[in-house]
Amino acid sequence: MSFAYFLSFEGAPGRSAGLPEPALPALRTLLAGIAGLERALIFTPEATKDQFIDDGTPPPLSLQLYFAELPALEAAASEGGPLQPLVGTGLLGELGDAAISQQAFYVRPFPVDDPVVRPGPSGLACSFVVHYAGPAADLNLWLSNYIASHPPVMRRFPGIRSIEILSRVDWCGSLPWPRANHMQRNRVMFDSADALTAALASPARLQLRQDFDKFPPYEGGNLHYPMATEEVLPT
Repeated sequence: MSFAYFLSFEGAPGRSAGLPEPALPALRTLLAGIAGLERALIFTPEATKDQFIDDGTPPPLSLQLYFAELPALEAAASEGGPLQPLVGTGLLGELGDAAISQQAFYVRPFPVDDPVVRPGPSGLACSFVVHYAGPAADLNLWLSNYIASHPPVMRRFPGIRSIEILSRVDWCGSLPWPRANHMQRNRVMFDSADALTAALASPARLQLRQDFDKFPPYEGGNLHYPMATEEVLPT
């Protein structure tokens, strides 16, 4: 069983700042020291091409933190907890003034044929991070259909290294940022942005689109962002 705490940082109005390079070591250290953390992913923008969608510039920074139990996630997000230094301390530079959203999820992993990551020249894998804001006309029908039909098609992508479907959960926390209420997130991962682009040009992408056209009714659309993906393990 695994839960994920997701933080998304949007660029501050009128600014294009990303994560300052000096902030990255401090962020890694902070994340690695969180009690109960299984692993953390740091997402920064990548560029890919897709034959069906272009959702614009990715967020300058997102974080996905994994915990085996929900209470450990809640402790990390509590007032005075280990994520508190992200609030108003300047650790993230101008991103500290960004519009930040937070949400907790239950993580459903699905099998792939070859999960071994072989990063490209950058040394970082590339994730396609997706969210469905919702609502669905029937959330149970939506999730049941999606979980049954979409991951087997995703598995056909050449070079896919992991598949996750994240569904929202109720959770306690005291960090001051607004809470997103997306009904679902997904993450698929590849060796590099080039590998993701190649997968998006493959026949599996058309098959995925055909499956998408059969989804039960829902509102809110969806957004897809390619993100360089760095893994941080606990110390």
